[in-house]
Amino acid sequence: MADTPFHSTDACIIGAGPVGLFTVFQCGMVRIKCHVVDALDAVGGQCAALYPEKPIYDVPAQPSILAGDLISTLETQAAPFKPTYHLGQQVTGLTRQDNGRWLVETSKGVKIDCAVVIIAAGAGAFGPNRPPLDGIEQYESQSVFYFVKSREAFRNKRVVIAGGGDSAVDWALSLSELAASVSLIHRRPKFRCAPESAARLKELSEAGKIDLVVPYQLHSLEGENGQLSTVRVADLDGNTRDLEADVLLPFFGLATSLGPISSWGLEMDKSHIAINQGTSATSVEGIFAVGDVCSYPGKLKLILTGFAEAAQAAHHAYPLVHKGEALHFEHSTSMGTPGA
Repeated sequence: MADTPFHSTDACIIGAGPVGLFTVFQCGMVRIKCHVVDALDAVGGQCAALYPEKPIYDVPAQPSILAGDLISTLETQAAPFKPTYHLGQQVTGLTRQDNGRWLVETSKGVKIDCAVVIIAAGAGAFGPNRPPLDGIEQYESQSVFYFVKSREAFRNKRVVIAGGGDSAVDWALSLSELAASVSLIHRRPKFRCAPESAARLKELSEAGKIDLVVPYQLHSLEGENGQLSTVRVADLDGNTRDLEADVLLPFFGLATSLGPISSWGLEMDKSHIAINQGTSATSVEGIFAVGDVCSYPGKLKLILTGFAEAAQAAHHAYPLVHKGEALHFEHSTSMGTPGA
């Protein structure tokens, strides 16, 4: 059903990733109604779009939870407050109205009148950094993938992974359990990953479960009709080596952009929005920022940090939404949630 063109609400949250979803919950707990805008066609941000089957280990009370499952539980937690989602569209305009409220406009022509805006845009719009290989486009989405959405899709496949960071190492470790073979290419012998992951990688390499192709880098691809057969790599001296492959997973990070957000007159800290750590307020009254998009001294880019910032933003947005009303703080154990 087409999105209706005009809405009026208490808060507009920009970004429907994990921190954006938890912001809906925190706002709901202080009687702030929310509309949520996200450029993706589904909620969840990078957790849902890039690595739904990747385990996350640092969410409180969850020894391990798949990213996709985390999004499902956050969406369920927010549901009692009946947020309205405007998905598959980007915020293109933000205007202060004469009455002091904000008018948010999207790329699909939707207009949202609101008292406060909470930016939970993560790193902004994102896409993969593609390796500069001739003809790689013909293999993309068939045998070259930049994200892993389902481990099972790689069962009994000859998998070649390129990269030296956490994503490359984590997926090499994970896919070694079900792939026919896993080769990990990196231009240096040392990987940029957690020490425990590095130790596990060494252990699996010595056991013949993972082939460490170092120091090498991608050189060229061979195959037919979009299906890879060989990944050719080269060392620093130009010597080449061929790796049999059904699949190539290049993990060279994401190219990100804040897009129109960077032109809204907010105080910036390089490519991040500067906020007051105690309130999550930006330099412009009525606009807050939470999660990876914001910055302050000592900031840690963790989901749990974003969750805390969401609570700060909701509580400090309250007097702007409910003018003249005092907020009497209550813990969720005493106030409950709608229907609880």
